[in-house]
Amino acid sequence: MKIEKRWIISFVIISIVSIAALFWPEQTSLPTPGTFLGEDSIVGSDVAWILASSGLVLLMTPGLSFFYGGMVGKKNMISTMLQSFIALGVISIVWVVVGFSLSFGDSIGITINGEHYGLIGNPTSYLFFNNVGVLPHSQMASTIPFVLFALFQMKFAVITPALITGSFAERVRFISYLLFMVLFSLIIYTPLCHMVWHPDGLLNKYFGVKDFAGGTVVHMSAGFAALAGAMMIGKRKNPHHEPSNIPFVILGTGMLWFGWFGFNAGSALSANATAAMAFGTTTVASATAMLSWIFFDRVNGRKVSALGACIGAVVGLVAITPAAGFVTIPHAIFIGFISAIVSNLMCNWKRLKKVDDTLDVFACHGVGGIMGMILTAVLAQGENASLLHGGFEVFAHHMMALVLVSAFTFLGSLVLYKVTDMIIPLRVAEDSESIGLDLSQHDESCI
Repeated sequence: MKIEKRWIISFVIISIVSIAALFWPEQTSLPTPGTFLGEDSIVGSDVAWILASSGLVLLMTPGLSFFYGGMVGKKNMISTMLQSFIALGVISIVWVVVGFSLSFGDSIGITINGEHYGLIGNPTSYLFFNNVGVLPHSQMASTIPFVLFALFQMKFAVITPALITGSFAERVRFISYLLFMVLFSLIIYTPLCHMVWHPDGLLNKYFGVKDFAGGTVVHMSAGFAALAGAMMIGKRKNPHHEPSNIPFVILGTGMLWFGWFGFNAGSALSANATAAMAFGTTTVASATAMLSWIFFDRVNGRKVSALGACIGAVVGLVAITPAAGFVTIPHAIFIGFISAIVSNLMCNWKRLKKVDDTLDVFACHGVGGIMGMILTAVLAQGENASLLHGGFEVFAHHMMALVLVSAFTFLGSLVLYKVTDMIIPLRVAEDSESIGLDLSQHDESCI
């Protein structure tokens, strides 16, 4: 069997990384004085909770694998599930080597009125997890080991490109997707993560964007990248299919909902009252969105379906993510309700249907993230914290940031798809699409 050069190159890359890791020095530079606290600052309960939360967020990626896999046709179930699952391998290595540095390293950016605002992290700050050890970071995570903070954030980086895959399911070449995933993580995700979550990040420090657990960083970026991907790759030859396994979708939804408690409540980075409130708002928003979705379907003449209930629950989880630790539980009910209605309308909007977003990733994750960002700016608790509490400036800054993030993620992703397609064609051959990606890409089948 002839082995293509692209796979040889892939093997050479992982070989180089592995050998470099073997000889990598434990510490190549001294951390800035005052950056790290002593071990006596570590709080055991916080460590236990973030360890558990990291495991919960990791579980979301195989949960997404079941969620997406059950929705596609039988000839593409394995390929779709693997596209999500493989992110655990690819992005984990990318994150350790340079992704964490680009996301949370020393800020590289611009100066406005004498203040420095970060656009991306210095890639040498934590290269190969250099200086990422057991001491707590004074600004980012002051009660847990810095390595635990880095690993918790890794799980967010892992699931983001996995979310995109639902938009081009059943027609993308596997090796092309791997290349795009790496490019997206390095060029779209890491600067956005830095700008929103780093203390000196532009969207955080200058715009004051509130994103508790990733509505902007994860869901909006994935949603707009999904829209760009569906437009770039084009429609499937046979866009009509029956979901292959609804019980898989239900199982995946349960795993996602369970893992989302780590996603949202874990983002408090402490076992505290904020984590408890985020736990409550997450549950209530998802429950409300599930019911709102199926009732709205019935009002519009569609039958109550397990698929609709699952999609509704996930939309509620997406929408509450940026607001989870900032709003009350009653407000979470409203967020779940209105987000489910808007996403349902977008899923059934005929103009959007012309773009073959296979699993409606933009309508659910993109629109859900947008709704969450807007509603956070309207409802967040605290004096001048949101529009409802006298913070018109906060609301205005959120709207400006929304436009900037949307443009950056959509246009940036479009460019990356084109670059990927120039290196390795994105779309499989017509005969490969016809027989299904399970056989044509992986020589496996569940039929």
